[in-house]
Amino acid sequence: MPFNSLAPQLSRLGPGLVMSVAATGLAFAIHAFFPAVPAMTLAVALGLLSANIPGTAVLTAGRARSGLDFAGKHLMRAGIVLLGLKVSIGDVLALGWLSLLLIAGIVLVSFAGSYGLARLLRLPGETALLIATGFSICGASAIGAMAAVRRIKHQDTVLPVALVTLCGTLAIGVLPLLMHPLNLNPEQFGAWTGASVHDVGQVVATAQTAGTSALAIAVVVKLTRVVLLAPVAAAAGMHQRVRNVRERINGTGQGASGVDGRFPPIVPLFVVGFLAMVVFRSLGWAPPVGLEIAAAVQDFLLASALFGLGSAVQVRTLIHTGRCAILVALGSWLLIALLGLGAAWIMIR
Repeated sequence: MPFNSLAPQLSRLGPGLVMSVAATGLAFAIHAFFPAVPAMTLAVALGLLSANIPGTAVLTAGRARSGLDFAGKHLMRAGIVLLGLKVSIGDVLALGWLSLLLIAGIVLVSFAGSYGLARLLRLPGETALLIATGFSICGASAIGAMAAVRRIKHQDTVLPVALVTLCGTLAIGVLPLLMHPLNLNPEQFGAWTGASVHDVGQVVATAQTAGTSALAIAVVVKLTRVVLLAPVAAAAGMHQRVRNVRERINGTGQGASGVDGRFPPIVPLFVVGFLAMVVFRSLGWAPPVGLEIAAAVQDFLLASALFGLGSAVQVRTLIHTGRCAILVALGSWLLIALLGLGAAWIMIR
């Protein structure tokens, strides 16, 4: 790109990207002092603060907005690609077919239940779809992938991402308190956490309260849910393409979600990248030090993206217009917690 065209881009995106990176650094610094609070949650919280404190609200809504939106969209996609390096097919298959079927069942039932509840409370179809995807699979990453497949506007992902992140944080505080009343051993608690908590970082923060054995199984169960991101995205992409073809034949729509008339991808390029990283990790081609560096970069990218998304949430607007969405989020959180608990009892006796 010539410098004369790059300079305006840097001028437009620079303030927001600098703000996002700085806030992410602060989130990780706070996390270092308070490890129980995930950096991802802190990034969203800082984004919310920046959008609702008078001193910074003008900046986030004005000069920094373009860069923050870029972070929320493109840094999220880059983070999803690197997320694939955390998944090993061998670890997933080691769970056994019963566990794999149970985990797939949790994803399908929680997806259908969340979507049905959202439509019952009359949320828009795309909002319902994003909430169902985020709560059933892997939080903000899944929402970003689904939005790309369905060509959902970036600003429409802000509320679902905020809700899934905040409800995942709720799980960190609530689930450990229920371990002993429910008479769960560490392995069962780990399976429950991995099957029902949304973000990988939140799973780690929750499961580690019960020890290393709980953490080990929680991460494997969670990453098995993450693997389902690709087939769910592909199914959504295929459905969207079939609908677009039908609309084009019937003359009832543009035949695409965008104004350019192009069909959306069945599987977005960054999801293909995610799958490639899964294969790369599974074949043992990634050295341990490379995996550690990639994990750190991935966490930083996702935290920066979450700050960008959080900075677009106006709390006053959320309270007035998002009441039904909040009820759906809490209902979805409770549904997947109950499903995950039942699965944990069956998987580990």
